[in-house]
Amino acid sequence: MSNKSTTTALHNDATPTKLVAVPACQDDCCTDEATTTECHDACCTGETKAVVEHDDCCDDDCHGKTKATECHDACCAGESTTVAEHDDCCDDDACCDDEDEAETEAKSATAETTMEKTYQVTGMDCGNCALTLEKAVAKLPGIQRAKVNFSTGKMSVVVADPQALQSISKTVAQLGYQLAADSKTTGAQDTFKITGMDCGGCAQTIEKHLGSLPDVQAVTVNFATGSMAITHTNPVVAIQAELAKIGYGGTVVGTPSSEKQPPKLAKHTQTVLLAGIFLALGYLGLMWLPALAPVAFAASMVVSGWQPLRSAFYALKSKALDMNVLMVAAALGAALIGEWQEGALVVFLFAIGTLLQNKAVEKTRHSIKGLLDLTPDTALVQVGNEFIQRAVSSVRVADILQIQAGAKIPLDGLVVQGASSVNQAPITGEANPVVKQVDDEVFAGTINQEGALTVKVTHLSSDSTIARIIAMVEDAQAQKAPAEAFIDRFAKVYTPIVFALALLTMVIPPLFFQAAFATWFYRGLELLVVACPCALIISTPVAIVSAIGRAAKNGVLIKGGNFLEKAGALTAVAFDKTGTITAGQPAVSGVYPFATNEQTLVQTLAALEANTTHPIGQAITQAAQAQDLAIPAVTNFQNIPGKGIQASLAGTTYLAGTAALFDPTLFTKANLDQLQSLQASGQTIVLLGTATKLLGLVAVADGIRPTSKQAIAQLANVGIKETVMLTGDNPGAAAKIAQDAGITTVAANLLPDQKVQAIAALQQKGQTVAMVGDGINDAPALALADVGIAMGGAGTDTAIETADIVLMADNLEKLPFMIRLSRQAMGIVKQNVAFALAIKLLAFVLIFPGWLPLWAAVLSDSGAAVLVTLNALRLLRQKPAVNPAKSGVTSQQLSPK
Repeated sequence: MSNKSTTTALHNDATPTKLVAVPACQDDCCTDEATTTECHDACCTGETKAVVEHDDCCDDDCHGKTKATECHDACCAGESTTVAEHDDCCDDDACCDDEDEAETEAKSATAETTMEKTYQVTGMDCGNCALTLEKAVAKLPGIQRAKVNFSTGKMSVVVADPQALQSISKTVAQLGYQLAADSKTTGAQDTFKITGMDCGGCAQTIEKHLGSLPDVQAVTVNFATGSMAITHTNPVVAIQAELAKIGYGGTVVGTPSSEKQPPKLAKHTQTVLLAGIFLALGYLGLMWLPALAPVAFAASMVVSGWQPLRSAFYALKSKALDMNVLMVAAALGAALIGEWQEGALVVFLFAIGTLLQNKAVEKTRHSIKGLLDLTPDTALVQVGNEFIQRAVSSVRVADILQIQAGAKIPLDGLVVQGASSVNQAPITGEANPVVKQVDDEVFAGTINQEGALTVKVTHLSSDSTIARIIAMVEDAQAQKAPAEAFIDRFAKVYTPIVFALALLTMVIPPLFFQAAFATWFYRGLELLVVACPCALIISTPVAIVSAIGRAAKNGVLIKGGNFLEKAGALTAVAFDKTGTITAGQPAVSGVYPFATNEQTLVQTLAALEANTTHPIGQAITQAAQAQDLAIPAVTNFQNIPGKGIQASLAGTTYLAGTAALFDPTLFTKANLDQLQSLQASGQTIVLLGTATKLLGLVAVADGIRPTSKQAIAQLANVGIKETVMLTGDNPGAAAKIAQDAGITTVAANLLPDQKVQAIAALQQKGQTVAMVGDGINDAPALALADVGIAMGGAGTDTAIETADIVLMADNLEKLPFMIRLSRQAMGIVKQNVAFALAIKLLAFVLIFPGWLPLWAAVLSDSGAAVLVTLNALRLLRQKPAVNPAKSGVTSQQLSPK
């Protein structure tokens, strides 16, 4: 653990401010401006009252003095208190002692209160935006260090005086971006739908502008989803007014106005149309009224160029070169040399390009907007003996809901009455309905198709499965793939170089070669346009966002562009057996007593297995219950990894598990022959005995999933060279299952650490390996694999959290779909980058001979941005090739209650 502590605020669900150089688990106290807690130490300010588990109070005599003790004692200062772990109160001896005060002051002096604060920055559309923001913030008074990470959208700032933070939000907002501080805040937290954004730079502009406001503690804008999360103390109307100042609109999600807002692009379209009218009047004026033509062209420039001019102004204040600066400079330069027609056409084409690009990007946003609209706003809640319709936001955990036939399920819960089939396609991507009965889990956003269900709420809307999916998809879309990071680094070098070349083109020929100033100034303006890396920068993220959104709509959660990129490079896939290749619903297929009777054998085994959660143990327990056998309690239960279990029953210590658990001398030849025969037929053997005697065995069989064989065959078709099954089961059963599923390689009798070694061996052979498991027992192997893939994530929180990619349904056929989608996405990224670079190169070739007019340079840039976006939208049409006839069996249908 680092010796730096991190504040963990337990209120407002906020990510904490970091105080650098604060020792962990040591006595400490805090400054007037910040608080920190490590383990249990408490820290108090002079104006804030914070309570970490229990309320506390400070004695009046303690005001102005502080005391902190390791892990338990409370720290009191001024009029505030904070307590960690235990209630405490500060008396004269504890809080006001001069010696303690001196000790506290000495420790405060050694732990210098340099503060690092992290903001979530929205609105950045390229690496240049991040660099611009970093430079601007670093130059502010009191800022010791500023670092902006474009891929994560976060900015970290180090200051000695917290007062220096107040100027950051204004500076960021002026640059056109928005901030959301990852620290404890006390304002209201709202989510807005934002209209008018046409690029990632717009999102950054909003964040910067609102983040600079003193009443805004945190702001994050997600360009991909068109949403803004903001923590603020001023009224909503004030936020909307600030958005309007910089040309955007916003409504709070969940309000009637947010559902009935006008078309998002209507205002931008009207501006383009009006500018087009003035532009047309200018061309008509050239024919009939030449003197008025410049006026019409100037009017067109003002109408369509006002918003870019405003954005360029804020970018220049931070010494950034974004596309608005370059386009505005080109247009004003054209007007300066009397080319009003060219200047108006430049701005008009730029406006059309951003409009078309915005429309195209809007479609990528719909890739997850469908998820946002899945859950209803109201629910039928039981009140007394009747059900009353109430807002979902007012429903509490353990409330009873009625779900009528044909209705969407509003919240996660357990069925307490009724039976029906439920369409879980919104969660799992599977179109086939799943039977739901009493004690089955249902998910928010799924559709009840037949009978009425009575459901007990288990999760609120903010913590539902669909809410977690949406949050993960949005986080994944915000992450940067390696290809995207490379493009951003390239753009950081490309734009300044071309900008400098443009300036040299304007100056050197006229000064040193007596060339015409107007001619070379014009060509320099064209280079300014070509310097804009918009098409190049947007070429990668639109493809990544589209692919991740498409995957989520089909029940595959990809947790970031880096995992999407890795999935396309896979050459080998390793599988766990139980619950992955097989259905995970084993059943007892035979009972073979050696030194006892069948009932006693099953009953004793069930007593031991009742303490496990393994599907094989559950199968034996269910077999005992089916025979109405009482299952006695055991003591001294012990799990022996990779071999079995041990426990005491009625004074006897029993062993249950594989043959490796027992002394080899206990086996007769007949026992060994029977074991080999059963294992060769694909059955799993569970032996029961003591340290000195074998009592018998139970055979358990688990058939492969209906989709496994076809899915593994499809993996070969998408270029997977090797499929491997890693299992702790016996070699005979493993070989039979592998043969039935079409798996090429089998490794049986593996302990958990041996599965890790098997993954490492594949990687050492040069393979790029994916591990597919349940996300729980296979966690070490999932972590080591290049891509960890968990199945059945719809009902497993651990699977969602553990793996890099989650298949929400128990269907391996989503695996080849995911690999195809990844490869298509990476192919489109390569196409987009190559096309954007080719357009730039062609423009360079045509500029210097004078063959490329300024408007064509603008068209090449804006047009390329639109085309690469449209190319990425092809990913939204990618669908999994699932055989419905083979995917209709569910776990619920296999074992109806």
